[in-house]
Amino acid sequence: MADQGSEAVVIKKYANRRLYNTKSSSYITLDHLAKMTREGIDYKVLDAKTGDDITHQILTQIIMEEEANGEQMLPVSFLRQLISMYGNSMQSLIPLYLEASMDNFRANQTKLHKAFGDTLGNNPLAKLAEQNMAMFKAAAAAFMPGAEVSEPGPVKPGSSDDLDNLRKQMLEMQKKLDALGK
Repeated sequence: MADQGSEAVVIKKYANRRLYNTKSSSYITLDHLAKMTREGIDYKVLDAKTGDDITHQILTQIIMEEEANGEQMLPVSFLRQLISMYGNSMQSLIPLYLEASMDNFRANQTKLHKAFGDTLGNNPLAKLAEQNMAMFKAAAAAFMPGAEVSEPGPVKPGSSDDLDNLRKQMLEMQKKLDALGK
């Protein structure tokens, strides 16, 4: 969660619960901080009066609000187990374990996205489905007057003559429908 090598943005929290972004010189909300987190912007929150780092408390507060307002991501059983670990002799290992688990999850997620993209890119069925979707969109546009119609892209090498004929027929039908609509 680094902001391209720059230092962390300093956010000051005042006694009136207002948060002040010192980089943009503006007041922000917890929603802004959640967005900054999702964008990978590194920040730290300091108590304006004492100068204490309260980033952990603010991040926990953001999680609480996300859990209360949106779909819950943390299962009750996980929360109970987490609470039961407080005061346990293994408490000091839990943060390291959770951090490593999340890093592994993110790495696996990236690998899965890449593998999925590679598979679709090299899969002839996926290419056929993409061509079918393009034809479906053209057909739907032909039967819906006033709908935006995009010209079919260049024919890909290796595509069948049937597909070329269908595209030509669809263009001719579109022209006829456009002429009838005028």
